[in-house]
Amino acid sequence: MSKADNMLAVLWHLKSGRKMTARELAETLEINIRTVYRYIDALCASGVPILADSGHNGGYSLLPNFREAPLFFNAAEQKALVHAAIFAEEAGYPFGEALNSAVGKLKQYTNPEQLSAIERHEAGFDVIHPPTDSSLEGYLQMLEIAVADGYTVRMEYSKGHAAPVQSRDVDPYGLVHWRSKWYLVAFCRLRDELRSFRVDRIRALSQTEDRFDRPQGFSARHFFMNNLLPDTSQEDQLVSVRISGSPESIAELCDHWLFGRAIVERTTNQVHMKMEEKAIRSYVPYFLMIHGRSIRILEPPLLKEQLISATSGLLEFYKQL
Repeated sequence: MSKADNMLAVLWHLKSGRKMTARELAETLEINIRTVYRYIDALCASGVPILADSGHNGGYSLLPNFREAPLFFNAAEQKALVHAAIFAEEAGYPFGEALNSAVGKLKQYTNPEQLSAIERHEAGFDVIHPPTDSSLEGYLQMLEIAVADGYTVRMEYSKGHAAPVQSRDVDPYGLVHWRSKWYLVAFCRLRDELRSFRVDRIRALSQTEDRFDRPQGFSARHFFMNNLLPDTSQEDQLVSVRISGSPESIAELCDHWLFGRAIVERTTNQVHMKMEEKAIRSYVPYFLMIHGRSIRILEPPLLKEQLISATSGLLEFYKQL
């Protein structure tokens, strides 16, 4: 085992409450007795209150209050951590190896009854998620470290599959996982403004020697979502959208991430929203197409026109195939 694993094992045995000599610890862990002394010294230096009693019936022990502290997780916390690890793995968490190691240690330092309970809860819990791109793991690891340590990175970035690749120096402020994609929120030195970038569109990435300070209290999540959703402070620039339809379709619309936050008023069969014109002219019609004849656009005429244009264009496309 590694040094960290052995030190944790020493702490685990002392937490049992009984005194143990250095020789007993060495024999139990199958390590040299001098190594045990070094681990005890290191634990004491880190603030662990280890008592050393000499003489007959002597040995090492922990202060009673420290033994009662939640050094190790209770059953509910263990279950929650294992479940959280499943979510993280399915989302493409970039430090999966370390995560699996942590869960392994959690299982290692539990008694047979606790381990059985963990495995039962783990076996009955699954997350279905679109396959993640494992090739992004290296980029995500580098970006997470750059965010934490304040390093500027240089990336070769393409806005789309057919778009040209541009070199950009950016100050990474945060990573966001949204709808099965990873996004980087960063200050772009090329554009001199804060932007979000899809990590899967990064073609090359390297760390520079430049440093930056992230604004105090900055939230990558809030920036990202505010750029997706309409700016309610500019209500006079929003367009009124009214849609009627079946109760099921209206409920689905209101639960959607885009439409749910734009609701002004709703009933069982109708919803009134305020949305940006650019959204109506771009992606809103495509979200509505999946509802087919179960909904009806009452206003604005612009949305009807955009929906007609989108469906007609799709029809013509497949006619020509």
